[in-house]
Amino acid sequence: MTELELIEACKQEDRKAQQMLYDQYSPLLYGVCKRYVKTREDAEDVLVEAFFKILTNIHSFKGEGSFEGWMRRITVNEALMFLRKQHNFNLTVEINPQIDSELDPVSPVDELAARDILNLLDGLPTGYRTVFNLYAVEGYKHREIAEMLGISINTSKSQLILAKKRLQELLEELKYPGIAGMREEG
Repeated sequence: MTELELIEACKQEDRKAQQMLYDQYSPLLYGVCKRYVKTREDAEDVLVEAFFKILTNIHSFKGEGSFEGWMRRITVNEALMFLRKQHNFNLTVEINPQIDSELDPVSPVDELAARDILNLLDGLPTGYRTVFNLYAVEGYKHREIAEMLGISINTSKSQLILAKKRLQELLEELKYPGIAGMREEG
């Protein structure tokens, strides 16, 4: 079944097509959820809410642009709604998370895997992580982020700067290759 056929079948509320859509896209969209919320349970809740919105609003997808992109936007918005309910982004405070002493330092031949990146992002306060994801991963501009989160553009910019600084510190703590020299250069 092509993507277009799958979309049309979902518009007709075909349960098999809806299951196929979920099976095909849930791993990707779960990854999006995990970038914004820390726990597996919360990410799963956000994913379920996102798919509910995707399936109930699929008739509004007009075929202009990427269907995957349309679903990602819905998922990001669901994650942001979840975070807004739990956090005041104007009062984000830096917390110094403990690095798990059982983690082996990353050797120079190893690359950061997806779970390593998620673990690093989990080390950021919610505001930092959210702005970093929206700006660096999703490609939103600070004006859009400010509107989405109900914060000022300057708050968005400062959260991004602080997120990058904290990520660099976390990488230094893990003795990630090539990071130590960056501070002296920058």
